[in-house]
Order: sequence, then C-alpha cells, then structure tokens
Amino acid sequence: MQKIKITKGKFQGIQACAGTDGIIAAAAMDQRGSLMKSIGKAMGREATPADLTEFKVAVAKVLTPHATALLMDPEFGLPAVEARAKGTGVLLAYEKTGYDATRKGRLPDLLDEWSVYRLAEAGADAIKILLYYNPYDTPEINTIKHAFLERIGAECRAIDKPFFLEPLAYDDRYDEKGLEFARLKPRYVAAYMEEFSKDRYGVDILKVEVPVNMKFVSGTTAFGGGPGGSQEVAQTREEAKRLFRDVSKAATKPFIYLSAGVTDEVFRETIALAGESGADFCGVLCGRATWQDGIPEYGKGGRAALEQWLAVRGVQNIEALNAVLHQHAKPWYHVYGGLENIDVI
Repeated sequence: MQKIKITKGKFQGIQACAGTDGIIAAAAMDQRGSLMKSIGKAMGREATPADLTEFKVAVAKVLTPHATALLMDPEFGLPAVEARAKGTGVLLAYEKTGYDATRKGRLPDLLDEWSVYRLAEAGADAIKILLYYNPYDTPEINTIKHAFLERIGAECRAIDKPFFLEPLAYDDRYDEKGLEFARLKPRYVAAYMEEFSKDRYGVDILKVEVPVNMKFVSGTTAFGGGPGGSQEVAQTREEAKRLFRDVSKAATKPFIYLSAGVTDEVFRETIALAGESGADFCGVLCGRATWQDGIPEYGKGGRAALEQWLAVRGVQNIEALNAVLHQHAKPWYHVYGGLENIDVI
C-alpha cells in the first residue's frame, strides 16, 4: 500500500479524539433546540439556555472519564467543554441546528459568529459538520451542498484541523423511520460514503449512519417492525451483515458510527452486528443512547438528580458500549495500512 501523507495538525487532532488504541469512543452532546424542548417537557415549563448548559455540563463531567472525546456545540456547550475529564478530545459543531425549512433541499448553514479559526481558539481538536444529504437529489441542490463542504474543507486545511463530517440520508418522498426507506437506506449511505471520501472535500473522518434500520432487521432483538408492532422485514440478520460489510467498502476514509437516538441496548446490538460483519469502522460517536433517559431525572430533581443517575446508569451504558466497541472496532489508521504507513508532515 502506498504511504499516506497526513499533516501534523490533522494527525494530532484525530489522535486527540481517539484512545491509545486508535479507536474513537466519543460522547455526543451537541443537540440544541430538540434537547431544550425535551428538557422543558420534563421540567413542566419552558427550558432556558441556562438549563440546557447545566444539563450539558453534568453529562460532560460524569461521562467523559469514560470517553475518548466530546462533541459539543459552541453556543451552549463551552462550559461543558471546560468540565470534561482531562485528556478528553474536543469536537465542536460548526453548523446551525436543523436546516432551512423555507427552501427545498434541507440546505445547511453555519453559525454566524464562528469560524474554524474561532472554534480552534475555543479548544476544538476537530471540527464537525452535519449535512442532510440525498445522493439522488437534483444537481442544483447537491452542487450547493458540495460547494459548502469544499469551503469548510478548505477552511480546516488552512489551519490544519481535522474535519469530521456527519451526512444524514433522507428522501422527501419517504419517512426516514419507515419500512420503505429502511430498504433504500443501504444504497443512500454507501453513495454518500463514497462521495465524501473524495479528497476535494477535505474530510478526515466520516461520522455515518448504520446502513440498516434495526427495527426492520429480523433475527435481532431490536426487531419490532412498523407502527402497531407489525413484523415487517426490510432485511434478515444475515442480509444486514452483508450490507454492513459491503457498504463499509464504499469509504476510503476512516469512519465511525452514530447512534441516531436509538436506545443503548439497540446501539450495542447494532455495533456487535457491524463487528460480526467485518465492517471496517473505527469507533462511534454516541449521544442520546447513553444519556437520554436521564432527562426525566433532571426534570424531577435538577442537576444533582441527573448526576446521580449518570454516575450509575449513564456510566453503565457507556462502559457496556465501550466493551462492545473495543471487541469489534479497528483503529482509525487501519484503513491506511497502520500507523507505520502514515507520513506525518
């Protein structure tokens, strides 16, 4: 295999977000509007930015001793970055939450008051962007998105910071949580993994969805079918393993899986299935699966109750996931033939 050249800043930034074994076991806490609504519902009143920040600080304080990195937003989460365990890498989100619903195409936008330079000044080891992406959308829409990513890639190159990209597949014709899309999803995920592995975007780590919806995969404990508990099947367990393996080959960059809001039990089963398939993933960025059940505790008893719940159940969740992860994931540099095949320049 030909030697790979990686600049010093990008190499060090990725290593900062990974463990000593090269596996990325990151905790995600960059949710903003959706999390504030959930907190407000649990509290029985409208949540404030201070409530959101307090929640993030508690999660960071308790869970980062068990994570290699923390994904946070700069709008409400910088105090949480300060509260993280020593040695935990920092990924900061650069995009505005959500998307422009007034225009077709779920077009992205960046935070007005931030740049990659400013995020680095705030302590970012790496920059993260979320992008809703339909590989089969019109050229007019996808050209806008491609140019958007090219600009961010160039900005990250300019100050030598790693670029973590989180594409989320969608198609406005389908419910992304439904059976029809579950059957299409592997093709969509493979297409964006192949596209965003291209050097023109400057992406260093892909943060991707698993290629299946586990509730439609028969032979798994997550299998529950569609609405009303019907036993509709998109793939069998063996078909899902093949898809994990085949879709992973679409990427020529290191990639990690995101939890996408499923329960911790379902995500552990998903990662185990990916591992059994032989998929070449190098870690996870797991958010709600670990801490979402602590929201009602915060609503009832505030920060003290949340921290108490996190110290028991939250830590159990993240440690159980770490055990599965370290059994199945490969180092981020595996795709490049190992550390010895990388020239740091």
